[in-house]
Amino acid sequence: MGKIGKLDALICIAGEAKWDDFANLSEEDYYSGLMSKLMGQVNLVRIGKDFMNPGGSITFSTGILADDPVPKITSAAMVNGAIHSFVKAVDLEIGNGIRVNAVSLGLVEAAYNKYKDYFPGDNPI
Repeated sequence: MGKIGKLDALICIAGEAKWDDFANLSEEDYYSGLMSKLMGQVNLVRIGKDFMNPGGSITFSTGILADDPVPKITSAAMVNGAIHSFVKAVDLEIGNGIRVNAVSLGLVEAAYNKYKDYFPGDNPI
């Protein structure tokens, strides 16, 4: 498995989704989030499972958007909710003792300045 060998854990917080008023979102805008964040994380599990030690862990951050929606995040909330469902289902089948988890973090520090107005009172993590 290359120079580092097998992994005990994979963590992913990556992925984009379109932020805009629902009335402005096109079908293409929804595909952007589906292909970036959702399929990016699905593919990480599909490929990453082969690089994991037995009993390893794959963890995704679905973010605050799936659990605490605000205006303009319909597409992002949809993708994050889909990741929640994917994690529940794939965890039943992945095998080799590998765990797949999703955590819903608050606003990530790297995105704080861009999105802080949408989440007043939330502290970045």
